[in-house]
Amino acid sequence: MAEPSYLARSVMPIGTESSVLVSSSKYLNNPRLRDWLATIMLRKNGPDMPPPAEMYALLPILDELRDHARIEEMFAAERKVNPLLDDWFTEGFISTYKIDDFKDYAPETLGGIFYKQMTAGDYEIQIVPFAEPKSQLEFYNLRSGQTHDLEHILTGGGFNFMGELVPYWYRLTNVPRFFHDAQLATEVNLIQIFGSMRYTARTALHYPEVWLTAIECIQRGIKVGQESDALFLKKIEDAFHLPLEEARAALGVRGAVDIDTEREGAFWGTGAPPVDA
Repeated sequence: MAEPSYLARSVMPIGTESSVLVSSSKYLNNPRLRDWLATIMLRKNGPDMPPPAEMYALLPILDELRDHARIEEMFAAERKVNPLLDDWFTEGFISTYKIDDFKDYAPETLGGIFYKQMTAGDYEIQIVPFAEPKSQLEFYNLRSGQTHDLEHILTGGGFNFMGELVPYWYRLTNVPRFFHDAQLATEVNLIQIFGSMRYTARTALHYPEVWLTAIECIQRGIKVGQESDALFLKKIEDAFHLPLEEARAALGVRGAVDIDTEREGAFWGTGAPPVDA
């Protein structure tokens, strides 16, 4: 009998009495997540399922997978050794701004830039419908949603599909730096972990013309995450009146550069026409 391939030498099949797919991974065991991942990693983009809708579909899947009681225990333990996080939770600030509240900010300020982006793109300030948080995780996720578009501006990620990679990878790099518990950092970054997968796989498979742009955006996000303070724990609203570079300095954002990826992002979203080589 032929010797097994070098790559397969360490494979050790494990038997099971189970009549359904089962593994040591709760993620692999979840059929909804398996289907979601296969779809978002392999499909081409189309108007019938805009990429933001993919993320909306992910939220209830993650909610089903999470051990909420354990996460609350992890937050409680982390707060005992992480004064920055504890102070953030203790203050419990929730933004109540509406789009019209930004119209009087000067155009060059963070608030003015935010107002222009929100009105030009017909965006909503609150990514998901507001609900009063009843747990630490719910508060964390609420504030993450409230500050996401502001993080686009502060980290240098344009409001387009390629620019989305910058705040994704800022969070994936920055958040773990300011948590003692690596497992908790993973729990709060699940949206970024799964959300970023669609860009790496789909861009390489279907939109290679903008692959290098995607890589550049990932690198830019990582750089900001590595060099900056814990922006995700800052009250960004206090810097609305400041010019962008001053706002970045006040909030401890370092390494951000503003690069236009609008055409590349539009190509990724529609597939036509291709961008110039």
